[in-house]
Amino acid sequence: MSGVLDPQAARVITMRDAITSALTAEMERDPSVVVIGEDVAGGDGMAAYEGKGSMGGVFGVTKGLVERFGRNRVMDTPLAESAIMGTAIGAAAAGLRPVVELMFVDFLGTCLDQIYNQGAKMRYMSGGQISVPLVIRTTYGGGISAGAQHSGCHYSVFAHFPGIKVVVPSTPADAQGLLRAAIRDDDIVVFFEHKATYAQVGPAPETDAIIELGTSEVKRTGDDVTVVGIGRTVMIALDAAEMLAAEGIDCEVVDLRSIVPLDMPTLERSVRKTGRLVFVDEDSPRCSVATDVVALLCQALFGELRAAPRLVLPPNVPVPFAPELEGAYQPSAAAVMAAVRVAVSEGGRA
Repeated sequence: MSGVLDPQAARVITMRDAITSALTAEMERDPSVVVIGEDVAGGDGMAAYEGKGSMGGVFGVTKGLVERFGRNRVMDTPLAESAIMGTAIGAAAAGLRPVVELMFVDFLGTCLDQIYNQGAKMRYMSGGQISVPLVIRTTYGGGISAGAQHSGCHYSVFAHFPGIKVVVPSTPADAQGLLRAAIRDDDIVVFFEHKATYAQVGPAPETDAIIELGTSEVKRTGDDVTVVGIGRTVMIALDAAEMLAAEGIDCEVVDLRSIVPLDMPTLERSVRKTGRLVFVDEDSPRCSVATDVVALLCQALFGELRAAPRLVLPPNVPVPFAPELEGAYQPSAAAVMAAVRVAVSEGGRA
């Protein structure tokens, strides 16, 4: 799919507003869509009851929904992720389409059994008689000095379990279109939102634009090397590509967008064209999405690679709290540029 939007059919909004817009549109379209989570409605004694409007969760993404749809469809919960997920999975199996907020993906350990051992297996173990149309919205990533317990990525954990789809948007348009598709999907979809990008702005369509799950996107075309990113690192890859263009190196940047299902045809076409691959990601390096995708591409295209794939990943340590250390931990445009230069020098120029 093309990343170019018709200016006449789009408006410029933040990532936060794009997600809110998708939630609003789907709740208006389908009365079975409900929102569940910690403080998503503002709490009984908070601003929503003081005439100031709801807070909309810790990041303000669900702000205004309770006033519009009421507390029967926008429901605050106790601070108990296992209870939240158990309730949401039961509601989905019974016919609702819950969108449940897991405030930080680092809290997945408290509710993983409900997600992967119950909800993710229900359709398979019932022979297709029971579906679990559940979206789990969660935040991930560093960049705001939130500490190691609130800054992980961990999408590789969910990608490992059959029955779960995993989506990571990088732009407001993608967030809007992918979230609407996720809400309409009949399986569990974990929808990752980078907490440092909520204020990021970009064009998003006014229309009912749905982006099919399982589709990656070429965000920048090029001939010398394929740079693949996930979420926030797509923007880092694009910045690096623009600077490398001044050196005469032409990068093609591919946004993975959907980790499960994985769009291998788009990835293979790009790497087959360039013969070189650099993968940049913010997740922990061991057993990661990056290493998995690189292995798959090496298996499919081994004879067509002109250089060894390069990985731009953080060290295998918890995310640091200190801003200086956190900045050194995260992938940077400079690190991407260095990896691309090595790939190009190893593979020679066409």
